[in-house]
Amino acid sequence: MLAIALGTILPWLLIALGAWLGYQLVLQNGRILLRLESIEKRLATGKAAPAKRREPAGLPIGSPAPDFELPDLTGKRHKLSDFRDQNLLLLFFNPRCGYCTKMAADLAALPADGGPDRVVTVVVTTGDVDENRKLIEQHGIRSLVLLQEEMKIASLFQAQGTPMGYRIDPAGRIASELAVGAEAVLKLAGKLPTPPKSAARANGSEKGYHHPDPSLARSKINRKGLTAGTTAPDFRLPQIDGGELALEDFRGKRLLLIFSDPNCGPCDVLAPQLEESHRQRSDLQVLMISRRDAEATRAKATSLGLSFPIVMQKQWEISLQYGMFATPIAYLIDEQSILLSDVAVGVEPILALAEQPASVRAPSLALSN
Repeated sequence: MLAIALGTILPWLLIALGAWLGYQLVLQNGRILLRLESIEKRLATGKAAPAKRREPAGLPIGSPAPDFELPDLTGKRHKLSDFRDQNLLLLFFNPRCGYCTKMAADLAALPADGGPDRVVTVVVTTGDVDENRKLIEQHGIRSLVLLQEEMKIASLFQAQGTPMGYRIDPAGRIASELAVGAEAVLKLAGKLPTPPKSAARANGSEKGYHHPDPSLARSKINRKGLTAGTTAPDFRLPQIDGGELALEDFRGKRLLLIFSDPNCGPCDVLAPQLEESHRQRSDLQVLMISRRDAEATRAKATSLGLSFPIVMQKQWEISLQYGMFATPIAYLIDEQSILLSDVAVGVEPILALAEQPASVRAPSLALSN
């Protein structure tokens, strides 16, 4: 009897279970179809699902900058609060970061001290003291460089990489969003605009007015060199064998102006060929501007047998005026101190520049003839 009962009931149970599973599948398919229909309607009307708003990285503008105390490369300790009443660029740096080393020349061109219309730069770097000191000396960086352990201070500022930085106002508040990358950081180093009187009064005092985001056009450093037809920026620099020379001392003569470095390999290849041109041509003067170490430059000139004049810039200050931080580069300058050429970069372009005939004239002069 039990077997007969089970034989009768079991098929009905299986039928009921199948019906229930079928119903669940129909419900699931219905939900999927409704979801697809909703997506198709949004696509048809051009309205996508709203994206989750991404909050800006870094500390919020107006918040107090975390204070810290770190040693410089000589061991002397400095606090961030030491820079109150100054506009500050705080840069997080790493000597093994390729983007950092590429911006080192631009960093060297920044003023060492702040002022009413510019910022003072403080570099917080990682790594070995000697490694940092070598890079700083090589590029002539004049900013204060402080050494942190790993990324401890950077983490306080929510800076997870390098180069990154903030503008900090005279009251010690964050005055910019976190700048990421060399170009964005250098933008923060731009000249501060003069505050409108109305804005100054709104702040309660004209002193200490701060604009957190100057335009890139106002702050960007020229790194592409000057163009032909430009008046050559004047300078007066010490010679390696005593005395001084100025650009105006070459007025009335055609001049090949070379930017060099005693540790630049291509410069060593170029210099003897310039010496040959200097000895053979009376219609072309050669003047070399070296940098960093006068003693090393003097020794290199002696070893290469150079007789043309060589003067020393302290860091990159003359390179800054001529718009390029590299060696070797050169300009051909006419008798009226007008650039006859765009910047020449490298050995062969510079030698080609030196071989240009005296009949070549600056573009502005050629148009007037």
